[in-house]
Amino acid sequence: QVQLVESGGGLVQAGDSLRLSCAASGQTFSISEYFMGWFRQAPGKEREFVAAISWSGSNTKYADAVKGRFTISRDNTKDTVSLQMNSLKPEDTAVYYCAASRYWRGTYPPFVAGDIQYWGQGTLVTVSS
Repeated sequence: QVQLVESGGGLVQAGDSLRLSCAASGQTFSISEYFMGWFRQAPGKEREFVAAISWSGSNTKYADAVKGRFTISRDNTKDTVSLQMNSLKPEDTAVYYCAASRYWRGTYPPFVAGDIQYWGQGTLVTVSS
């Protein structure tokens, strides 16, 4: 059984930083076989793409709303994916989900919710003003 488990969420003030982590587990699962990414869902809104990283980590994509503030990274040897979030804003408040996809589209975003094979359970990030 494949599991993606997020951690690192919490309550912070505007301008602060947080680092989210996603640990993958499963007997036959390895993140090295997947494109990995982060989505988020704010209250009353649809789940939206945040960031994505290719197999090797050489290619990354970001939503315009987080570009320059968030950084996605991966460690295939440890089956982990991270999202460093700096200069947080109240509008970043959402549940953040780790995601694994076998698809990388040639257009933006590189994958959408329908492309995801595995989701984490989500971790809540709340940014106060």
